[in-house]
Amino acid sequence: MRVLITGGAGFIGSHLAEALLKRGDQVDVLDDLSTGRIENIAHLRSHPDFSYTIGSVTDESAVADLMDQCDMTFHLAAAVGVRLVVSRPVHTIETNVHGTETVLRQAARQKKLVVVASTSEVYGKSAVFPFREDADLVLGPPNKTRWGYASSKLIDEFLALAYWQEQQVPVIVVRFFNTVGPRQSDRYGMVIPNFVRQALGDEPLIVHGDGSQTRSFTWVGDVVAGLLALIAEPRSVGQVFNIGNGAEVSIRDLAMKIIAMTGSDSTLEFVSHHQIFGQNFEDMARRVPDISKIQNFVGYKPSVHLEEILARTIDYWAPKHSIAVPARHIVARQPQLAAV
Repeated sequence: MRVLITGGAGFIGSHLAEALLKRGDQVDVLDDLSTGRIENIAHLRSHPDFSYTIGSVTDESAVADLMDQCDMTFHLAAAVGVRLVVSRPVHTIETNVHGTETVLRQAARQKKLVVVASTSEVYGKSAVFPFREDADLVLGPPNKTRWGYASSKLIDEFLALAYWQEQQVPVIVVRFFNTVGPRQSDRYGMVIPNFVRQALGDEPLIVHGDGSQTRSFTWVGDVVAGLLALIAEPRSVGQVFNIGNGAEVSIRDLAMKIIAMTGSDSTLEFVSHHQIFGQNFEDMARRVPDISKIQNFVGYKPSVHLEEILARTIDYWAPKHSIAVPARHIVARQPQLAAV
């Protein structure tokens, strides 16, 4: 196939591009480099089946030209990261909604498959765990900027399914849960890259809140494998899928694991969410997916779990700090704690 990836210079997009090229597909990338980086795809630029365009997913003519050439699209372009979402709410909503609308409108002309990337954020403050795709969604009030991001992605989902229902545009919606791997930036509040970078520098690990909030982390290679499996299964069209790892860990325990695995002298420093993100921020206490649906449809099963995810991430970041870290050796000591 010839595949278009919007946001293809981003973290997940660049890994997806690699996998598609490896299996013999042609790949076109569209990215405005607002959160993606040209370095993420620099190693692909000489590949004869790879091309990229620097431009916005909201540019109708650019998307139309690329859509004419491709067989299908992975729509990954979006505003990402808690820091960006909180600091630029207008940009976040406009990018997510208008970008998705542009992609779907152009795909509708020739009924081409679009995989729309959504997020676990759409589950909001639901107290029914683990999160199932058919569950009710519980969002907070509009003055809390985080829910603007969640709402924009939820509109993307509604829009995609509406195009499927009304215009028979084949769509698949995927909800990502805290994906981790090489090339993930620490610039936008991504917790594991930030913790690893801080630990390797013997800096305090900044834990938001009291650290009791839990998350479920998924290796980027497992996410890519799930995406490729879904597009090969015709029953996936018109469906919504969680892509994640069912394991759950508190942020405090995650920080302590990273300190132990790096042999760092770092401490934990607890800072309230409001100190970091302002008064218009609200966090999710838990975030853990039910992955039985994607397992039943395509046999998806995460192959890399938390200890190995952390070891691989440490291996990736250690050379950037010129530190030789025995990443697969867990140091038997506990970090000291500091409160702010």
